[in-house]
Amino acid sequence: MSGFLELLRGNRNYRFTWSGQIVSEIGDHYNNVAVFSLALANTGSGLVVAGILISRAICAVLAGPIAGVLLDRMDRKRIMIISDLVRAVIAILFILGIPQGRTWLLYVLSGALMFASPFFSSGRASILPTIATKHELHSANSLTQLTQWTTLTIGSFLGGTSVMQFGYRWAFLFNALSFLFSAWCISWLYVDNGFRAARSDVSGDKVVRPWHEYTEGLRYMRSSPLILGIGLVAVGWATGGGAAQILFSVFGEVVFHRGPAGIGIIWGCAGIGLILGALVAHRIGKTISFENYKRMVSICYVVHGGSYVLFSQAQTFGWALFFIGLSRAAVAVSSVLNVTQQLRHVSDEFRGRVFATVESWNWMTMMLSMAVAGLASSHVSPRVIGAWAGVFSSSTAIFWAWANWTGRLPEPALSGVDPDDVEVHGDPTV
Repeated sequence: MSGFLELLRGNRNYRFTWSGQIVSEIGDHYNNVAVFSLALANTGSGLVVAGILISRAICAVLAGPIAGVLLDRMDRKRIMIISDLVRAVIAILFILGIPQGRTWLLYVLSGALMFASPFFSSGRASILPTIATKHELHSANSLTQLTQWTTLTIGSFLGGTSVMQFGYRWAFLFNALSFLFSAWCISWLYVDNGFRAARSDVSGDKVVRPWHEYTEGLRYMRSSPLILGIGLVAVGWATGGGAAQILFSVFGEVVFHRGPAGIGIIWGCAGIGLILGALVAHRIGKTISFENYKRMVSICYVVHGGSYVLFSQAQTFGWALFFIGLSRAAVAVSSVLNVTQQLRHVSDEFRGRVFATVESWNWMTMMLSMAVAGLASSHVSPRVIGAWAGVFSSSTAIFWAWANWTGRLPEPALSGVDPDDVEVHGDPTV
């Protein structure tokens, strides 16, 4: 924890980024609980929840290539601010979808909100090596993901309770205000060299050939087996992870009959697991060797998948919460360690495209997983779907272990701008 406090005290840019993250992500989870609960309350169908999640996934997949190219060509800070402002407008429009008979609006607005999100989330990941020194980078990544999962916990618990006490309107209003606060925080970021990616070429023909730039990013990923492998690990997780997103709501509302509060509690306990996993990853990430890191990834996904299977079969709410927390703790350890490797090894010129591409792959696979789970929910019990989701998610451990065992995951050289060469102190008068 001392590393986190040191980072927040000494790095003004990261402090602003972190402050905006806290508020905006709590607002996101208010929105999640409110939308899923509203959909189930108005229709009583888990298929509607699947449809909303699929609409989000489709839009995230479509946005990924565009976001990646723009983040590597334009000012990343400005793109992040625009993303926040657009999302604030969309968030407030969810109020129009509250009356019964307007479920179609939840599909449209959820998709629009998710389309705007990669421009911010991939942008935030891309600027971390710009605003943090190489000595701060692992702590900055760990704290960013730890905060993401802490806000998941707080937002889920508070979101479920608030919806029951104050209604859906206030949840959507808070989400909109949270994006405005995030935009204000990002507007205060400052580095001497700005937030444009370091580029080796800016030829005129590429300005009008964005697809060329995106495929160039794919070729870059393929040239580095580790970076490609980390992206494929996300795909492997998402084969079951998409179904899991649907099942959180179904288990809370339908299986355990706990209503919106039950949905919030399941998401909240998942968040507690993620927090604990992030703290473990931060501690071991400072000293773990590259070979042990690769072994740890396989172990994490075996634990994650097995725990999710046990969650799906738990007969009591308490055991279900325990196993979902353990499952998410394993995911968190792998995620923090993987992103730290990406931040250390991906060139600044390609960073936006790499993070946006991985996010896009993740959502594409989740979309297929959600579609299958949604269709199956009309014919198969949630417990059976959950068991298969756990098995599929853990299968990624087998392929990663095979690639490591056969020597296909060598450590690449450090790439990109040396963070020590970047001024991070900002304007001393602020």
